[in-house]
Amino acid sequence: MSDPTPQLNREIATTADGIDITRGYLGPLLTPYDSVLRNRGGDLTLYEQVFSDAEVKAVFAQRQLAVTQCEWQVDAGGKRAIDKAAADFMRDQINAIGWDNITSKMLFGVFYGYAVAELIYEVQGRYIGIKQVKVRNRRRFRFGKHMDLRLLTYEHMLEGIPAEPPYFWNFSTGADNDDEPYGLGLAHWLYWPVFFKRNGIKFWLIFLEKFGMPTGVGKFDSNATDAEKSRLLQAVRAIQTDSGIIMPAEMQVELLEAARSGTGDYKTLHDTMDATIAKVVLGQTASTQGTPGKLGNDQLQAQVRADIVKADADLVCESWNLGPARWLTEWNFPGAAVPRVYRVTAEPEDLDKRADRDTKIAQLGYKPTLDYVTTTYGEGWEPDTTPPSRPPGMLAPASAQFAEAPAVASTPAESIAGALAPHAQPVVDGWVDQLAAMVDAASSLAELREMILAAYADLPADKLATAIGTALQTAQAAGRYDVEQTRV
Repeated sequence: MSDPTPQLNREIATTADGIDITRGYLGPLLTPYDSVLRNRGGDLTLYEQVFSDAEVKAVFAQRQLAVTQCEWQVDAGGKRAIDKAAADFMRDQINAIGWDNITSKMLFGVFYGYAVAELIYEVQGRYIGIKQVKVRNRRRFRFGKHMDLRLLTYEHMLEGIPAEPPYFWNFSTGADNDDEPYGLGLAHWLYWPVFFKRNGIKFWLIFLEKFGMPTGVGKFDSNATDAEKSRLLQAVRAIQTDSGIIMPAEMQVELLEAARSGTGDYKTLHDTMDATIAKVVLGQTASTQGTPGKLGNDQLQAQVRADIVKADADLVCESWNLGPARWLTEWNFPGAAVPRVYRVTAEPEDLDKRADRDTKIAQLGYKPTLDYVTTTYGEGWEPDTTPPSRPPGMLAPASAQFAEAPAVASTPAESIAGALAPHAQPVVDGWVDQLAAMVDAASSLAELREMILAAYADLPADKLATAIGTALQTAQAAGRYDVEQTRV
């Protein structure tokens, strides 16, 4: 039976007390789970060699630049004055430390599995601010059995020294559980494609050397002496480097050319491994190999890329918000909500499409507010006070068909219109709502026209017909009354 109330901060399945059956012997420092590093007997220097591959460098640089080209933004964590002051301070800090450069370097945590940066502070007026953020080489750090970050030094290579917050900011990513503080970077999946590619290139070069240049064959008689054989061999070897040689007439040298042609399967292997590298890093190959497919496939690849960019941007910004942003806010603005640092990764809205949609809505009798116009299309707008002109015979917008009558009706017709409006307006409003929904759903004016024609027969007109019929009867009675009055 469980306790009536939970024990606060209790953790059972820890890795610090030796009960983790996946780690075996537990020393002062945790070792990575990474099977490649374990089986290849190396540390992260193995993955640094992977990064030296040209294709890996190119595709990962695309991933970094896709994030840093997005504009960063700082929003207040709340609506109070102290929340806005904390956001203004954070915005100044981010702008001063070179956020794009820091983001680019911290994104190597995606490649290696984890990233570490050191924060150096200084007094800035009445606040504690950041003087510099230095992204450190992750190979200098390990994690202790309590998941604590530790810095390796020459004097403390076995256990390291504490690398504690708020002086160190770190994150890990890629692992499928929280028991792996080192994460699992892209390099884990890139190692074998790069390995096969490099070995394939090595054999490819041997192939080109073997079959790209003919082999010299020297022939000697059976009674040739060792000296003669040696001279013949020297002559054959000279063919590889010299453009011309001399030799005794009794010696024969022939060129043995390979019958094999082409490049074998080495180029196929090379291109396949490059495609695999691109898929691991970018989720697709079109942006690196220029192999777009059908329109739907192109859109899918673009969506995959957008998802990766947003995930990378959120990873760095979220870890910053949980670490340095929180520390600075607690020191300088106690009680304030922590500002939110993020990057705007969404594609900008197509304002042409928005303008087309607004035009359709305006044709139904609705106009946007000035606040909406400036928010959507930017500053520099003012209301147009010029009365709109309509061609002769053109009906007024739907919303004006049953406008309210003036306070004092000057004619019987105005009185009838005023009486008709309360009955007819709800019907017209329903039509306008239905038309607005069609405008939102239509992709073109032609499609909108077809939708309106299809819905025309189903428009509810009973109540409007009744109201108009009553108004016509009233108008007819009023007309007769006016005629009778003129006779008198």
